[in-house]
Amino acid sequence: MTITIHLPSVLRGCCNGTSEVRLSAETVRNALEQIEKHHPELYQSVCDETGAVRRHINVFVNNDHMRERDGLNTALADGDVLTLLPAVSGGSRLPEKGDRHLADSEPAPFFGGG
Repeated sequence: MTITIHLPSVLRGCCNGTSEVRLSAETVRNALEQIEKHHPELYQSVCDETGAVRRHINVFVNNDHMRERDGLNTALADGDVLTLLPAVSGGSRLPEKGDRHLADSEPAPFFGGG
C-alpha cells in the first residue's frame, strides 16, 4: 500500500526540497521506520533518540491527529496522507496600555497589571 507524506516547507530541506514523499507502510510507526531508512535527516527532525515523535511535531493521518486514533499504531490504508507538521510558536509581546490594533484605531486589549 502506498501512502503520501506531506512535508511543510520547514521540513523540506531534509528531503532535497521535495514537498511529498511516497512510501509503503501499514502503520504510522512503520512509516517513521521507512523515513529513518530513506531520509535520516527528516527522521531526526521528527523523532527523538528513543523513536518517539518530538513534542513539537504534530502527525496527522488524513485529517485526524494520530493521538485521536491509535498513536504510532494507527493503521494506514492505500492512498492515506500523513502530514508532519511542526508546531508554530512565538509571536510578540503582550499588549501594553495605549497600544493600538494595526487594523483599526481601537486600543488593543490590555492584559498586564497596573
